Amino acid sequence: MVVLGILGAYLGGLLVDWRWLAICSSIPPTLLLVCMCFMPETPRFLLSKGRRHEAEASLRFLRGPDAPVEWECSRIESACDELGSSFQVSDLKDPGVYKPLVIGIMLMVFQQMSGINAIMFYAESIFEQAHFKESDLASVIVGLIQVVFTAVAAVIMDRAGRKVLLIISGVAMAISTNAFGMVAGEEAHTDLSWLALASMAVFITGFALGWGPIPWLVMSEIFPVKVRGVASAVCVLTNWTMAFVVTKTFQDMMNVITSAGTFWLFSSMCTLSVIFTMACIPETKGKTLEQIEATFRGTSGP
Repeated sequence: MVVLGILGAYLGGLLVDWRWLAICSSIPPTLLLVCMCFMPETPRFLLSKGRRHEAEASLRFLRGPDAPVEWECSRIESACDELGSSFQVSDLKDPGVYKPLVIGIMLMVFQQMSGINAIMFYAESIFEQAHFKESDLASVIVGLIQVVFTAVAAVIMDRAGRKVLLIISGVAMAISTNAFGMVAGEEAHTDLSWLALASMAVFITGFALGWGPIPWLVMSEIFPVKVRGVASAVCVLTNWTMAFVVTKTFQDMMNVITSAGTFWLFSSMCTLSVIFTMACIPETKGKTLEQIEATFRGTSGP
C-alpha cells in the first residue's frame, strides 16, 4: 500500500499543483484517524490487563457476534501464561535476543542508508539535475516500477529465500547508484540523461525485490515472542530515524560533496549491505521460530 501511495502522489503531481496535492494527501490519514476512533483495543492487550469482558467484546467486533469468543479468550490467556514474564534488560545477555536485535537494527540502517527515501522524495529534482527533460514523467515511471516489482517480490520471496534476494537487491542497488553518480553532477553530458532513468529504474527494481520488503519480513521472523514487541519497536524507531536523517541531509550532501559524491556514498552503503547480508544474516525461509532461535544461540534446532 505504501508504494501505491507513492505512485498516486507522483500521478497527482502531473495533474494538480502542490497545494491541492497536499490537500488530497491529507484525506487518507484523516479517514484513518476517524476510523481508528471506532477500533477496539486488541484482545491480547485487554486480557493482559485483566479486562476479560472488554476482550470478549473486542473479539465479537472482530469475529462477529456468533464467534466462540470465550474459547478464544482462554487460548490467548494460555498463550500469555506460557510466554511468562515480559521483556527485561537482562534478556539482552541472551544471544537469542541480542543477535537478532542487532541484525534487525542494521537491516533498517542499511535500508535507509541506501538513499531510498531521499531518492523517492526528490526524484523529480534528481532527474532535473541529471538533465532528463521529462522529469515528472520519469518520476511516475519510477513509482510504477516500484509497485510492479514489490508485487513480484511478494510472489518469489518464499521460493528464492530472503538472503539471496537481499544480496541480489544490494548488488543491483550498488551498481545503479554508482552509475547514477556518473550522470547526476552538473558536468554530466545531456546525451547520457537516459542513463539516469535506466539506473534509477534498476535501483528501484532492486530495492523493491529485496531491501524494501524483506527487512520487515525478517524482523517479524527472527525475534523471540517474549521480546518481539520491544525489539520491533526499536527497529521501527531506527528505520524512521535514519529516514529522517538521510532525507533531511540529502540536499546538504548534494551541495557539499556534489551529486556524484552523494550517490557514490549510497553505492558504498549498498555494497556494505551485501557484505553484511552474506556474513551475518541467516536464511529464515522454511524455518520455525525455534530453529531460528537455535541458530542464534549456536545450538541445533529441532
